[in-house]
Amino acid sequence: MTYDLLIGQKSYSSWSLRGWLCFAPFDIPVTLHMAEIYGDTFLDTVATFGGNTTVPAARTPDGGLLTDSIAIAWHLAEAFPDRGLLPTDPILRAEAQSIVAEMHSGFVDLRANCQVNLRTAWEGFEPSDAVLADCARAEEIWSRALNRSGGPFLYGAFTLADAFYAPLATRFLTYDLPMSETSRAYARAITTHPAFLEWRRDGLRETQEIARYDKAPLKRIPFPTFD
Repeated sequence: MTYDLLIGQKSYSSWSLRGWLCFAPFDIPVTLHMAEIYGDTFLDTVATFGGNTTVPAARTPDGGLLTDSIAIAWHLAEAFPDRGLLPTDPILRAEAQSIVAEMHSGFVDLRANCQVNLRTAWEGFEPSDAVLADCARAEEIWSRALNRSGGPFLYGAFTLADAFYAPLATRFLTYDLPMSETSRAYARAITTHPAFLEWRRDGLRETQEIARYDKAPLKRIPFPTFD
């Protein structure tokens, strides 16, 4: 009973990272397939897999097709109710589903101006007011959940909410965006999770760099790591 998951390059595709984190932390078997984002064959690869025009896309063991990250998340939560993908408390479960949906459709300015690049961090980025407003909203969501759960993740153990906010956490670190110590500890928990470390390690083995993810003239500095 293994799923198939179509992803983009691991250093750059934030939505693919979300897709992976819907499977790996919960020990759900999955086989990965690659579509080269911004490559000449990308759309053909996605179409051959059965998807629309984006990654991730997933095929279920019985042949079902999931063509969006949030569809993957909700399907897996329903298919594996005993794996802890969502909180069991009905109030917290509803909240978790809501903040996943908000991440899926929101934080537009932060996502547009601070592209994910797991190969590097950047020095000298100056966020706009719109980016700072998105940062403040993320802080509000994270602080409320973490102060209640005590961490290290939003609902204590890793859930789909953390899967969806993981790329946002990397943006806070790699662009040195303003955040509280509570949020910094959360970003540390995300980027030291074994599934994230495996994903980033594999991404660093990919040889191709994508020019549109270069933030020059900002200076490249090492990706933040924690001992």
